[in-house]
Amino acid sequence: MSVPTLLRRSLIALTLSGAITAVHAQSGNPECLAPAKPGGGYDLTCRLAANGLEQTHLLDKPMLVNYMPGGIGAVAYNHVNGVRSDDPDLIVAASTGAALNLALGKFGKQYTASDVRWVGALGVDYGAIVVSADAPWKDLPALMNDLKANPGAVAIGAGGTVGSQDWMKAALTSKAAGVDPRKLRYVSFEGGGEALAALLGGHIQVFTGDLSELKSQLDGGKIRVLAALSEDRVGGPYASIPTAKEQGYDVEWPIWRGYYMGPKVSDADYQAWVKRLEELNQKPEFAQLREARGLFPMAKFGSDFDSYVKKQVADFQALAKEVGLIK
Repeated sequence: MSVPTLLRRSLIALTLSGAITAVHAQSGNPECLAPAKPGGGYDLTCRLAANGLEQTHLLDKPMLVNYMPGGIGAVAYNHVNGVRSDDPDLIVAASTGAALNLALGKFGKQYTASDVRWVGALGVDYGAIVVSADAPWKDLPALMNDLKANPGAVAIGAGGTVGSQDWMKAALTSKAAGVDPRKLRYVSFEGGGEALAALLGGHIQVFTGDLSELKSQLDGGKIRVLAALSEDRVGGPYASIPTAKEQGYDVEWPIWRGYYMGPKVSDADYQAWVKRLEELNQKPEFAQLREARGLFPMAKFGSDFDSYVKKQVADFQALAKEVGLIK
């Protein structure tokens, strides 16, 4: 009997006896878990890694993409901590939304950003402050001045309720201008598309969306983007859009697309994934793949990304406490 055959039989016997509870961790089958249903942002994040790694031959096997919706990411976070905490083959899609939900305690009070290993981010989108093309505000200071005078006179709309990412964009920007976010007149919509339609229909005056979803409207001349919530100006069709920072408001909202692993994954396996994503990020064909998905470059990996996420969660917690979302 060959050694591989003997090993397989031994593993089967151990599994049936209950002696091993994580044989999947030894399978050698790379997997990305999307904490949502197919078709959304987390699906995009997993496909970004799976397609990129396949096209660049950085994996020996195709990466599986599986889905675990529930609790806006909480079910997957709990699953990885409780069931697959040491799985060396599993990466889980995450985003700025995951960091925000951790800050708000929506993954469970027992979990923090330190309960997983943050691997890296491969792409990013940025928040934007948007008005219609015929709006009276030509730049961000003009809008902020009106908000200072009467915060409730301007209807700001976006996808998600108070405490969501889009609300946070409005809250941070108003806070930077000295306006209490609790006094804003915020209108909640099911998604960004619905909110953008409301802006174009004159039902709201300001939309806090994402740059990547605005390209077609920019081309049509129907909107004016007062500010990109990025560190620096981004290129291409967005090059003429000023950042909030250059207009005097120290606000950024990067919507990063990244990955985490279980807390008990070995250092060697963790570093192998860090290196794999770093190599993928440097491939020219991956840059094309990322751009086709409406994302901008972002390269944070390993300890750099880990520190970045934890600081972001801490910043979100501080703001949430200030505006009364958490105690």
